[in-house]
Amino acid sequence: MKLHFYQSELDKHIESYTLTNEQLQFTGIPKESIEFSKTEGNHYPILALENDQFVTFFALHTCEGVEPYSNNANAILIRTFSTAFHHQRKGYAKQALLLIPEFVTEHFVGINEIILAVNVKNEPAQALYIKCGFVDNGVRVMGSRGELIVLSYYL
Repeated sequence: MKLHFYQSELDKHIESYTLTNEQLQFTGIPKESIEFSKTEGNHYPILALENDQFVTFFALHTCEGVEPYSNNANAILIRTFSTAFHHQRKGYAKQALLLIPEFVTEHFVGINEIILAVNVKNEPAQALYIKCGFVDNGVRVMGSRGELIVLSYYL
């Protein structure tokens, strides 16, 4: 698996990425995140490709994107993390999460913490994030889809 910053050449993959209604309770679709990044300079859509198949998507957000979740000016936020429906339960989400720290270190100078916010009702995602090294420091915030648990991964 390789992580790629979104580029328009990857649009062919975007249209085939499907999420279930259950997934959409907790996350957004890649196309919307990509559109948002065109107006937000500190929002970076990332595609995880496995053998030229688009399997996992997320965005990395710095600066004002982090502010609702952390006071750390050197943190980066993972947003809109998902795995395409047809690729779920194959280990791709875990694989992508394990690649993120090295990717962030390589491409974002000075970042010392990766954070994400997960809905309290999304227990499978919480378990996966913790298994991949994220820690729960007890921070909770309200999001548009309910209460969120803020998890941290320290670099």
